Amino acid sequence: MCLAVFALDYHPRYRLILAANRDEFYDRPTLPAAFWKDSPHILAGRDLLCGGTWLGITADGRLAAVTNFRDPARNLDTPRFSRGALTAGFLTGTAPPQSFLETLHAKRADYDGFNLIVAGREEFWYYSNRGNTVPLRVAAGIHGLSNHLLDTPWPKVTTSKEYLECLIRADRVSTEALLELLSDATPFPDHLLPDTGVGRERERMLSPRFIAGESYGTRSSTVILVEREGVIRFTERSYAPGRRVTQTVEVSLSAQATSRIST
Repeated sequence: MCLAVFALDYHPRYRLILAANRDEFYDRPTLPAAFWKDSPHILAGRDLLCGGTWLGITADGRLAAVTNFRDPARNLDTPRFSRGALTAGFLTGTAPPQSFLETLHAKRADYDGFNLIVAGREEFWYYSNRGNTVPLRVAAGIHGLSNHLLDTPWPKVTTSKEYLECLIRADRVSTEALLELLSDATPFPDHLLPDTGVGRERERMLSPRFIAGESYGTRSSTVILVEREGVIRFTERSYAPGRRVTQTVEVSLSAQATSRIST
């Protein structure tokens, strides 16, 4: 996952509003969001290469999401674990968010650079093995995350936060409005782009919210709305090259019932 924007305890109806894009090579095998056969309480997509996920949630409110930290000069030759195992590890476990991240801190060198969000019903935490040295409890408000630290003002992060702020103030929060936020494929001007060591041409290709490269791009967009009464509304839209929509999965979760629509 390479872009996530979210509003935490910032809306009268929703405790959490989250919109995220997963960017990946098109030939990396992937399953769309579903309840896992080996862990049926988890709703998430699945990376078939390493078995983890980029973003997932459970009916009891555990949520996890990971993005890569883009710094190729510091990549490991042979990382011990996939970063997608971090989200899967939290979702399959029972440790509170802070405890999970404190345990992970001791093993941070086993992974390439990552940003990790883990949350329960009442807690929302962030940790990176680049830059930050301790887990951080995220404050109420609007936040954004891409391939650098939380709320780093990359253009896609800043404009996504502003867009979400406008939706909230105009009382226009909806799944379709948030998918529209994620759909903008317009690159940003070169003078606004970061320098992460991948070269100016690739920085430009990676700069939009929605990436539409030849071999690499946005594979799915996910919207999660968590109502204050506890109902969770999860939508994932999957894409093929050329921005062609291949599937939309919609699920409502609560402690009492689960309903699902897949198109």
